[in-house]
Amino acid sequence: MLTLYNSLTRALEPFEPVHANEARVYSCGPTVYNYPHIGNMRAYVFADVLGRTLSFKGYKLTHVINITDVGHLTDDADAGEDKMEKMARTRAQSIWDIARHYTEAYWADIAALNVRQPAKWSIATDYVPQMIEFARSIAERHCYELESGLYFDVSTVTDYGRLARLVTDEGESRIEPVEGKRNAADFAIWRKTPPGESRQMEWDSPWGRGAPGWHLECSVMSGDLLGFPFDIHTGGIDHREIHHPNEIAQNQAFCCTSGLDVPANSGARVWMHNNFLVERSGKMSKSSGEFLRLQLLIDRGYHPLAYRLMCLQAHYRSELEFSWENLGAALTRLKRMLIVAERLRDAEASESVHPKLAPMLETFEAAISDDLNTAIALTALEDVLAAKKIDAGAKRAVVERMEAVLGLDLLGKTRADLRLRPTSAQITEKEIGATLERRKAARAEKDFAASDALRDELAEKGVEVMDGDPLGWEWKLG
Repeated sequence: MLTLYNSLTRALEPFEPVHANEARVYSCGPTVYNYPHIGNMRAYVFADVLGRTLSFKGYKLTHVINITDVGHLTDDADAGEDKMEKMARTRAQSIWDIARHYTEAYWADIAALNVRQPAKWSIATDYVPQMIEFARSIAERHCYELESGLYFDVSTVTDYGRLARLVTDEGESRIEPVEGKRNAADFAIWRKTPPGESRQMEWDSPWGRGAPGWHLECSVMSGDLLGFPFDIHTGGIDHREIHHPNEIAQNQAFCCTSGLDVPANSGARVWMHNNFLVERSGKMSKSSGEFLRLQLLIDRGYHPLAYRLMCLQAHYRSELEFSWENLGAALTRLKRMLIVAERLRDAEASESVHPKLAPMLETFEAAISDDLNTAIALTALEDVLAAKKIDAGAKRAVVERMEAVLGLDLLGKTRADLRLRPTSAQITEKEIGATLERRKAARAEKDFAASDALRDELAEKGVEVMDGDPLGWEWKLG
């Protein structure tokens, strides 16, 4: 039985699909005003493992990830400027060009991390007519109009804020006061363009020309593509405090459901959130201008799959600390797994599970069934790879099943694929190889002075010679 932690009930629950043998999942995607940082990408590794696990369990998966290209303000608590409009002004570019560029950059990161493609990428601006109709359907009973837009009255739904366990003063303190709001936590679902101003993205609506609110978008796209109620809604833990409670309120209003003692009344039966990636130097904030994105890891010579492995080493609900040392250790661990996996690549997978490997597969399935415990699942995979006197085909069969969940591409990559050239490197691999051959010849002739000189020459160019490396990794670029 697959059990998952439901943020709404704060409890582990057996997964019981709304529709027999199906799993419908919606994941909050990026706002494409800038490159995603690696903390953002942890959410998609988590959602990918969830989806892979549901497929592993035999469910027909429909996974939707949205792209927010309008409506997300600079403060997640429904205040400030539209992030997309602000970046378009800063770059003096069309907002549509900004959205296209950063969407493609995000998709490139998704591919580099071996995240499976969802059934649907839902683009917010494609759904504006549906958003207007959704808002129109709930406006009379749940909304009121101010000069700045149409606002949702949170007092009109039962159990507002239960997902966040809001203490009123604490929750409301993050929300910018707007003159005329009935309740501090009320939020805009349609923002009017102020008189005398114009936006690159704006539409006519019953409440004036303007743009939808960020919270409205996800309710509309998830309901339109998956139907209410659907099975699982995922996102980062930062969404649990304001964005997702506001989504839930809208869903309750649209579906005419009552309190949240029945989780399905929220629009999704299960709400799941991954915890933060913590980086002590402060390089995780995009506002700093220089932040940790996946390309920076690649530029430093770390393969993206090392970052995926680092994410899998911790439970998705635990904080994960990023450091270059931790990333390097994950890369080494991945190389060790590939040493064995490379020997299985040409083997034909057995149709049955070898008796010696069956307990390891059982441990693996128990781990992922226990709220996606990938840390233990990884250990089970390593136990299979380390098992002695077992036919390569038998090993491959089990590794394939485990890999279908973990997604490390062990049977598709080689260790050479993991050795990326840092952009700061001032020497080619051909030059490194030639120098190493000269050094081997010098060592064979016991000319250790020449050997040391060649090693020092390589060190000056950022190449660390790894004599006696148990991985057989003769060198690495620093």
